[in-house]
Amino acid sequence: MRSFLQQTLAGTPPAVTQGETAYLRWQWQAEGILSLTPLTHCARALVLSAGIHGNETAPVEIVEQLLAPLLSGEKPLAVRLLVILGNPAALRSGRRYQQYDLNRLFGGRWQRVSETSEAQRALQLEQVMERFWRSCHRQTSRWHLDLHTAIRGSYYPRFAVMPASERPWPDTFMQWLAAADLEALVFHRAPGGTFTHYSCEHHHAASSTLELGKARPFGDNDLSQFSAVQQALAALLEGETWPQPLRQPRRYHVSQQITRQGEGFTLHMSADTLNFTAFPQGTLLAEEGDTRYYVQQAREYVLFPNPQVAPGLRAGLMLTEENAQLPAQ
Repeated sequence: MRSFLQQTLAGTPPAVTQGETAYLRWQWQAEGILSLTPLTHCARALVLSAGIHGNETAPVEIVEQLLAPLLSGEKPLAVRLLVILGNPAALRSGRRYQQYDLNRLFGGRWQRVSETSEAQRALQLEQVMERFWRSCHRQTSRWHLDLHTAIRGSYYPRFAVMPASERPWPDTFMQWLAAADLEALVFHRAPGGTFTHYSCEHHHAASSTLELGKARPFGDNDLSQFSAVQQALAALLEGETWPQPLRQPRRYHVSQQITRQGEGFTLHMSADTLNFTAFPQGTLLAEEGDTRYYVQQAREYVLFPNPQVAPGLRAGLMLTEENAQLPAQ
């Protein structure tokens, strides 16, 4: 098989769909879906996904670089691994999605737009993930890391978004996120249609969406700014000692969601507003008809502002910082 990325972008299955190295067995399961199973016992199973949005290429290039030494037999594998390039058609076209945002359709939400290609892909990925977890030993710990890039620039180029969960996060999972030199963690408080929320809610996986830089075309990414993330991923896959954390990530919680309902929606932020830009209490953030969104806390930070989303989808999140020191009034 040629490289996993090249084979996926080609749009055809490889002539050989399974193989073995001195350390692992691999199997091409479907377009953009590859499983790798160590030949020795392991205690962790990992789903590593990227390309859920087709214009977010840096994570796809990182996954390709991580896979190469595993598939060549140069490196061992210490986890049961399922690798997913989420939306191959969108990757080939360089677009965020073809018909509908794939990362809003998991947990059965694909049924609302069942005629779209993304709905069919969401169902397929749910089924593949379910089979993967079912094939693992019951005592195996379950992790899911979904790699993305943001549409806009950010005060924190590397951050993680944690799905809403009533279960405590495993200490080892949180330690790995710090070892990956992520600058901030954002904790959701409500369910959503993302891939990581699906794996967390339905399969009890420790899941996180890693946001790495800004969306750029293939070949235009400076992967050096994500070297700590790539090193931490390599150590996780190969069973090496994780890097020592350079810092502890700052923690934010979602305080409110801004939703666009129709054509009359206005977001009161400039096109160059960075993720984690702070707004003081009382600021008008967005409006649509009689609905207005204001900053409710003493200070809130915006994440993923996007007035161009389809009606009914999130046009931005507002965050509060955990244990923030606010200025004196």
